[in-house]
Amino acid sequence: MLKPILHQMATNRVVLASGSPRRQELIQNIGLSAVHLCPSYFEENLDKSNYSFADYVAETAYHKVLEVYNRLTASTDPTERPDVVIGADTMVTMDGKMYGKPKTPEVAFQMLSELMGRQHIVYTGVVIKYHDREVKFTEACNVHFGKATAEQIQAYVDTGEPLDKAGGYGIQGIGGTFVEKIEGDYFTVVGLPLYRISAEMCKLFGYDVTK
Repeated sequence: MLKPILHQMATNRVVLASGSPRRQELIQNIGLSAVHLCPSYFEENLDKSNYSFADYVAETAYHKVLEVYNRLTASTDPTERPDVVIGADTMVTMDGKMYGKPKTPEVAFQMLSELMGRQHIVYTGVVIKYHDREVKFTEACNVHFGKATAEQIQAYVDTGEPLDKAGGYGIQGIGGTFVEKIEGDYFTVVGLPLYRISAEMCKLFGYDVTK
């Protein structure tokens, strides 16, 4: 999908405001093979009560991107300065409750126990900053978990996978075995909605796929 703009992208330094090799691989797979990882120092301490779920993830992604863009732009090494910075933030919600990354195995077990056999919503907010131009959006996806026993949940928690995942699971890993079905973009659940990112990147570089 990015083919029409790849010749322009080749002359731009693209940075992903993340330390996730998983997100880097996703970006590379859509054609941006030279994307650089740069974890944001933003503390992700926004007051959740001031935002809707969709706005919260978008605003968190924005602050991640802004911190990375400003820090690298101020670098004394010109090769570090970015042209494009992409950032994302993901959360799991159910019944008005926000499920972040569990800090302990016990919390992970509790989260997963609540989600089992029910539907929840995954929101991923994305920001793309191309110098002084910015795009901010949120994608949502409904995820239906099947049923699982306490023994099965504990076995998954024991793998360690849930501890760095929103909602305590990774759909692209072992956690995907709990997912009965989804309604929406699979990559929104992974944490990087590829279609929307590709479409917005094309528009930023003068190729509007909606026309």
